[in-house]
Amino acid sequence: MKFSKIILLGFALFAMACGRDEAQIITTAEKIADGEWLCFRKEFFLLSTSRTSLKIAADTKYWLWVNGELVVREGGLKRGPNPTDSYCDVFDAVPNLKVGRNTVAILVQYYGKNSYSHSASEVPGVWFELDTRFNRVVSDGSWKAVRYAPFWTPADENPRGLRQYRLAGANVGYDARKAVDFAAAEFDDTEWGGAVEVSRQESEWGEFVERPIPQWRWSELRDYEERSVGADGAIECKLPYNAHVTPYLHIKAKGGERIVMCTDDYWIGKARSFYTEYVAREGEQEFETPIWTNGHKVLYYIPEGVEVIDLKYRESGYDSDFVGSFECDNEFCNELWEKAKRTLYVTMRDNYMDCPDRERAQWWGDVVVELGETGYLFDERAHLLTRKAILELMNWQRHDGVIFSPIPGCYNQELPCQMLASVGYYGFYTYYMLSGDKQTIEDVYNGVRKYLYEVWSSTVDGIIEPRKGGWYWGDWGQNIDKPALQQCWYAVALEGFAKMARLTGHNRDAKQAEETLIKLYYAFNSKFWDKKLECYRSADYQGVPDDRVQAMAVVAGLVPEERYPIMREFFTKYYNASPYMEKYVLEALCHMGYYEDALRRMEKRFGDMVVSKEYSTLWEGWEYTGGRGMKYKSGNGTYNHAWSGGGLTILSQYIAGIAPVDPQFERFSVEPNLGTLNYVKSVVPTVYGDIKMKAERRDGALYVDVFVPAGTMAEVCVPKGYSRLEYGSYYGEKILLDGGGHKIVMR
Repeated sequence: MKFSKIILLGFALFAMACGRDEAQIITTAEKIADGEWLCFRKEFFLLSTSRTSLKIAADTKYWLWVNGELVVREGGLKRGPNPTDSYCDVFDAVPNLKVGRNTVAILVQYYGKNSYSHSASEVPGVWFELDTRFNRVVSDGSWKAVRYAPFWTPADENPRGLRQYRLAGANVGYDARKAVDFAAAEFDDTEWGGAVEVSRQESEWGEFVERPIPQWRWSELRDYEERSVGADGAIECKLPYNAHVTPYLHIKAKGGERIVMCTDDYWIGKARSFYTEYVAREGEQEFETPIWTNGHKVLYYIPEGVEVIDLKYRESGYDSDFVGSFECDNEFCNELWEKAKRTLYVTMRDNYMDCPDRERAQWWGDVVVELGETGYLFDERAHLLTRKAILELMNWQRHDGVIFSPIPGCYNQELPCQMLASVGYYGFYTYYMLSGDKQTIEDVYNGVRKYLYEVWSSTVDGIIEPRKGGWYWGDWGQNIDKPALQQCWYAVALEGFAKMARLTGHNRDAKQAEETLIKLYYAFNSKFWDKKLECYRSADYQGVPDDRVQAMAVVAGLVPEERYPIMREFFTKYYNASPYMEKYVLEALCHMGYYEDALRRMEKRFGDMVVSKEYSTLWEGWEYTGGRGMKYKSGNGTYNHAWSGGGLTILSQYIAGIAPVDPQFERFSVEPNLGTLNYVKSVVPTVYGDIKMKAERRDGALYVDVFVPAGTMAEVCVPKGYSRLEYGSYYGEKILLDGGGHKIVMR
């Protein structure tokens, strides 16, 4: 025993002496194609497992086993914190390490091609740096490495279609007959070659940026809600809701049978998402695909002769808790809020997405809607995803000042309206109000200023010169008055910029922005108001009056209050906005005080989506044609699209009436405007605790109960339709309340 300890100590001291080099990027000597897999293995000795930390980076995703235990499932982020660098995961502890001999195995999936959310490098591989109290283990040429033969990449069904450039990642093929059991600490790697070191410059990996968001949340394997057999022979397994899942199977086979797994969301019109093809070995076996897909059903295409023992799934997603809630006496509003909640969560992972199937891309029009919802739904960890999105957008800014999305990746075209939305009041400044993160605003301030003042320009009379950018996009659909719409979005951007300038001490910039806004107000009303049609429109615009322009003019503060009744009538006649822009139409109605109109229009517009029992999420377009893959009038669409969730914010911020006055809701307003509703209950998460509010109409009065978290202050205001509030012996139109529970009556 004593001799063995001496041997162990000798190995450990040798490891210490040899393990002080810098970690290297390593790959295999074999050619790795886009979508293929490679794996690495290393044995080492540790004197201690205390003070353990690990840094690991990969292109692109990795799975890490320590002594046979899977300790990281789908680590890594799609590449692109900026055009040159890569993300790196950092862990303060590593499970399952032990004193003495250890083995790590790393499986890497190499995405390869650029896409709308990933900037590929030319080198698939891994970088590994493990530190303990006495030892350091780094990736270098002493590691074993091999292209992992059991995995292959099944062909795309439409290789020249949207998958070719929009969607990062690849289908997965897996031949169980060739598999290595990574869960076994001991397995034969004698035929593996040595790892090949690649210099940082040759790799194109750049510098490492620490992962800014949490690792994914993973469930245990779960049973499906029910099973049935589809018309095409698939075993259809129902999920409780639309979710990110990795399908699992437990079967008995003769060997060589091919099984295909996908979801009902694999077909998106002409586009396709991901599927997994599994080749069985002989005997009883289990398999879980490593890649996530999403949908309401998982479909298993299993040939005759294969005995199905069990089918399950594992759910994953962004690691943030659902905290906020909304409830009222209108089931439509409740269901809309819940579907928006589910839609948002399924469009959060490496980045905010427009959809989790067709492209998974960070379009900033969608992001602005998403980040606004986040503040009413999740704990503060969700704000880290917004911060990541903001920094990526501005770190990809071109030298000429132009910003563009989606990023990171291969797309480089500016959508002017979306970019103005991103840097403005509803984008960056709303993030600050929800998170309190002043540092990020300071970090991006100069880039925002450059975009607004060096890329955009105005005429002598104050009108903003329209920009076509790379894609002259205003919204999905018809009758889009883009020049007028850009005036409004620029005003919203200036409002946000002025507030950011005051926040960061750039008072001269703030004054300039505020003066420009005033000039734009008068110029817009002079040049764009059509007296005959009684609406705002461009002089050369010939289409049907655009409800988007009227809505954005209201929320931008460009509409005089005496025109509010005209605007109100307008919104009962025109319905051109997409589900994306409809959020701003509803907000305009609330801004003008027409809460009943907002609720009626919300129900009219989103009615088909909400009453659909088949889907837990909101669609990209207004119309749904049914079948696997959905379509709307102008093309292919998805049944889970981030831009459709703005109703969640409207219900929580305007109908329940809870909004931040100071950052992080340290001071917040409570002004419940129930419109057509009789009662509303709302919970809003903050770092100080949850704001809780209930408002109920009873006996001609409105009874409001509000719980104010300690350390915060509530400004309770009299809502529309009431003249005063009563709080104990106090009567007035507004009252400030500190921490605790309070009861107020509005009469």
